[in-house]
Amino acid sequence: MKSKLILSIALLLASLSSFSPANPIKIVFFGDSITQAGVSKTGYITQMQGMLAAQGIGDKYELIGAGIGGNKIYDLYLRHEDDLLAKKPNITVIYIGINDVWHKTSSRTGTDADKFERFYNALIKKIQSAGSQVVICTPTLIGERFDSTNENDGDLNRYSEIIRRIAKNNNCALIDLRKAFLSYEQNNNPENKESGILTSDRVHLNEAGNKFLAETMWSVLKDIK
Repeated sequence: MKSKLILSIALLLASLSSFSPANPIKIVFFGDSITQAGVSKTGYITQMQGMLAAQGIGDKYELIGAGIGGNKIYDLYLRHEDDLLAKKPNITVIYIGINDVWHKTSSRTGTDADKFERFYNALIKKIQSAGSQVVICTPTLIGERFDSTNENDGDLNRYSEIIRRIAKNNNCALIDLRKAFLSYEQNNNPENKESGILTSDRVHLNEAGNKFLAETMWSVLKDIK
């Protein structure tokens, strides 16, 4: 009886220690320039850390940005070992797709849909095999007009559908940023402006956009165990 009690206490302490400040849950955000800027003063990762601190749980999580400007899905695949797996994340948040779509029209260097899906699936398998939980995000905006008149809206919606399918097929949690941002624009952009609501230049987020991104991501991440 005494040995069982000791074992129970040991298991309880082990459980508590797994969430202690000395052993926080490590979340790595893997993406492009939006994530690269996420660690800036008003970036979404910085704002999320502030949110967690205000809730008294800041020491339970270690938030790490691993974003590089201009990256597409195949860039993430090529650098996932050094820039992601080497950090040994408990949770990986993949936020990619803007450049895969945008660069198709801006510089003819985007990513075809079939290649996008293949690289994405391959990347997820590598990360899951390393023991990290994977959370994936649909892309946000390339232009803030909410009436489907932005040049890249069709492809953004198409690639978002691909990502939703990838999440289902790979048993990944999904953060549907595309849906959330479009809803925000419909409710908060009465003049149907092209930028200035959540972005500074149609794509990169301003302070309000980063705040909304942090809140939207955390609404899903808080339930990941």
